[in-house]
Amino acid sequence: MKLIGGSVLAAVGIVVFGSVFPTPAQPAVPPHDHADFPDGSGIVRTVSSNGFIDTTGPFFQVLGSNGRACITCHQPSQGWTITPAGVRERFERTQGTDPIFRTVDGSNSPNADVSTLRARRAAYSMLLNKGLIRIERPMPAGAEFALIGVDDPYHYASAAGLSLFRRPLPSTNLRFLSTVMWDGREVDPSTPMTIANSEATNTAILRASLAHQALDATTGHAQGTGLTAAQQNAIVDFELGLSTAQVWDSEAGWLADDGALGGPENIESFPFYIGINDNVADPNGPFNPNSMSLFDPWTHSRNDDRAAIARGEVVFNTKPIPISGVNGLNDNPYFGSPSSTVGTCTTCHNAPNVGDHSLAIALNIGVADASRRTPDMPLYTLQNLSTGEITQTTDPGLALSTGKWKDIGRFKGPVLRGLAARAPYFHNGSARDLDAVLDFYQDRFGISFTSRERHDLIAFLRSL
Repeated sequence: MKLIGGSVLAAVGIVVFGSVFPTPAQPAVPPHDHADFPDGSGIVRTVSSNGFIDTTGPFFQVLGSNGRACITCHQPSQGWTITPAGVRERFERTQGTDPIFRTVDGSNSPNADVSTLRARRAAYSMLLNKGLIRIERPMPAGAEFALIGVDDPYHYASAAGLSLFRRPLPSTNLRFLSTVMWDGREVDPSTPMTIANSEATNTAILRASLAHQALDATTGHAQGTGLTAAQQNAIVDFELGLSTAQVWDSEAGWLADDGALGGPENIESFPFYIGINDNVADPNGPFNPNSMSLFDPWTHSRNDDRAAIARGEVVFNTKPIPISGVNGLNDNPYFGSPSSTVGTCTTCHNAPNVGDHSLAIALNIGVADASRRTPDMPLYTLQNLSTGEITQTTDPGLALSTGKWKDIGRFKGPVLRGLAARAPYFHNGSARDLDAVLDFYQDRFGISFTSRERHDLIAFLRSL
C-alpha cells in the first residue's frame, strides 16, 4: 500500500496531528496521547511515558527575545529535528521571517544581509538546503594544535569563533543517550556517564546535561536571559518522556504486526544502561553483535516487503566491515588499539534495538575530512604544535572541547530510531538520504553490498 497524501492515512485509521503542535506564534492546544506524521517511508509516531504529549509546557513557549522556542528547531513532524523541506515550507509561508530565520545562528554568517527576500534566501542557504544551524565555538585555550588557515565562503569564521554547521539532534528517545550533543559538550567532563556510576547517578548526570543544554539553547539560539529551575526541569521531563519510531511502512504495513517490535510503544520497554552490549565493558554479559532483533519474527514472512526488512536487519547485524583509520576506535587502548579490525554496523551502533553507542565514545569516520568538503562548508587548517603535522577539516568536533589532536573530527553516533523522518544525515547533513549514507560507508570502508543487501538494509533502516 503506497502512502499518498491523507487518503491512505484516513483509510488505516491514523490521525495526523500536523496542525496541533503550535509554533511560538500560535496558541497552545490540548494534550494528545500520541502523534502521527507522514514521512517519506510511511508514518512516524511519538508517544510519551507521561501518558500524553503535553503541548502547553515550556518546550513550546517563547522563552527568549527572538520569537524562538524549543519546538522551533525540534519539529515533531520532522523526527523532532528539522528537515530542509520543512524549513523551506516555513520560508515560503513567511517570506523568511519565521523565528527559525534569525542571524544569530540560522544564517551562514551573523553579518549576512537579510533586508530583502532574495538576500534572505541566500543568507539562510545552509538552513534551507541542508537543515543546518551554525554553531560558533572558539579555539580552546591550551590546545595541542593551532589554527593556521581559514577558508570560509561566508567571510566570518576565525580563531575567536569557528563556524560549525550542524544538524539539530532529535529531542526524543533521549533516555538512551550516553552523551549530549554531537561533540558531547553539554556533559561536564569531570562527571561523565560511565559504567562505574550507578544507574541513578547516570540518570542524574543525563538530566543535568539536558537541563544545561536547554539553558544554553535559550540564552544562545533564543537570545534569552535564562531559565528558572522549574522551566529546565519541565523541559527535561517532557523530552525524556518522548519515544519516536516508524510505526507504519508504506510497503510492509504496520511495523508491530505478526510479532514484530516496531513502533515507539515498544521502545519504552527496551533495557538500557551505560555500557549495555558494549564490545568490551558490558558488566552483564558479552557483546552480542545481533543487537537489532525488532523484525526477527518476519524472517520467514510470506509478505515480500516484511521479509526484506527482516533480511536488512540481518545485514545490519552481520555484514562484515573492515574498520581502520577510525580515531576513537583503532587508536583506543580501551579496544586494544587495533590497527584494523572487522566489525559490523553493530560494532558502533550497539545499544539493543536503539542503535547508538552505549558508551560515550566519539569516532572520526571521516565525515568532516577535507576530501569530503563541499564548497558551501568552511575549511579549517590545523597544525599539531608538537609534531608540526597539518590536517584540514570542516569541523574539529570533540577537539574543540578537549583541545586534543587525536579528537579532531570525532563525533558521537546518534540514536537510529525514527530515521526516515529526519533526513539528511550525519552531523553536517552531507548524506541527503539513506542511499547516500550507504554510498559513504561503501566508499569509506570498502563494503561490498550486493544490490539485494543494499535494498534490504535501506528497507530496514526506513522501518526504524
